[in-house]
Amino acid sequence: MTESEAAVAWAAPYRADPIDATANLPGSKSLTNRVLVLAALADAPSHIVAPLRARDTELMASALRSLGTRIDETADGWRVEPGPLRGPAEVDCGLAGTVMRFVPPVAALASGDVSFDGDPYARERPMSTVLAALRDLGVVIDDGGRGALPFIVHGTGDVPGGVVTIDASASSQFVSALLLSGCRYRDGVDVRHSGKPVPSMPHIDMTITQLRTRGVEVDDSEPDRWVVRPGTPKAVDVRVEPDLSNAGPFIAAALATGGRVRVSDWPEATDQAGDRWREIATLMGATVVRDDSDLVVDATGAIRGVDLDLHDVGELTPVVAALCALASAPSYLRGIGHLRGHETDRLAAIAAEINALGGDVTELDDGLEVRPRPLHRGTFATYADHRMAHAGVVLALGVDGVRVENIATTAKTYPGFADEWERFVR
Repeated sequence: MTESEAAVAWAAPYRADPIDATANLPGSKSLTNRVLVLAALADAPSHIVAPLRARDTELMASALRSLGTRIDETADGWRVEPGPLRGPAEVDCGLAGTVMRFVPPVAALASGDVSFDGDPYARERPMSTVLAALRDLGVVIDDGGRGALPFIVHGTGDVPGGVVTIDASASSQFVSALLLSGCRYRDGVDVRHSGKPVPSMPHIDMTITQLRTRGVEVDDSEPDRWVVRPGTPKAVDVRVEPDLSNAGPFIAAALATGGRVRVSDWPEATDQAGDRWREIATLMGATVVRDDSDLVVDATGAIRGVDLDLHDVGELTPVVAALCALASAPSYLRGIGHLRGHETDRLAAIAAEINALGGDVTELDDGLEVRPRPLHRGTFATYADHRMAHAGVVLALGVDGVRVENIATTAKTYPGFADEWERFVR
């Protein structure tokens, strides 16, 4: 980080006494982008209430609009009217994995060429699995042999579909991408995984739930195989759940300060990976209870070290690691080697930034070892990664003088996060 970048880094709030505050979360990014795709492929218009309005979801809405879907603003969300999918079109993926992976299978159903590109780091994110799978299903794609952005999908308005075998061990999004659009392919899709275990399985469960809600037949009875029958999704009006992954820094605030945090409108049943925060917070020493529709987290300030397999909920890792750095004993976070291919190499980034503040984090082949040490003031880099920014603000709660570089990157999934965090902490 240059001196000029450090000079404009945000002075994240420090809290010397127990917090007692309520968090009201924005809508889930994962749900918003899935229901947007399915609404664009549906048999009639639908209404999405309380969607997330953030960079990733705006990029998804823009991508679908460019392909012929009408998405109108309403007082409480979006009205989505499917239209004939067509090109030519250009799709800006930004740094959104859901856009760069979910939209190409939709573009294959368009008549005309659809070009894809994104932020500079987006060109380094793995895409070869999705592109190769689409080719196996009958789609013509020009990527210059890169297996990454930028590329062009040559849509013909029809995709044969059928059986395809992929290695989805780098991202569950590879599976979800094919399932979401596969129902509109002539023969549906029969996706088979061959490789190490698929990470973030709750996200695939979420995809399947949303397909079934719209009348699409999905058979997931066989491990590592998902069969989607051909058919058009039914239009369904939906209210988007709060984003439980974004609950991470707020729940962590209770643990880091020995206080109490109430998270409003926590769903009783959900496919979201962030629901695992209830278990993680308990293991780290908090008491977690439901109070009507809310989740209440009480903590004492003594954070326990943990040994956690986060394979299915890898997105929670940065905030968990920040808490581990403030804990009373060493922690081991496992099953998260796939995080090296996220917005940044999250394992390397977490280790580098906590260690720069005086911490002791070692990268393992498939995770992190975090040994607590006294931390000192400094600047925490985010690598344009919203989850890294969340980790930085949690560390700042317990370490006076931590500045978080590029806090604006949180707009990817939480517009106005910095202002809301200051209100919450103060």
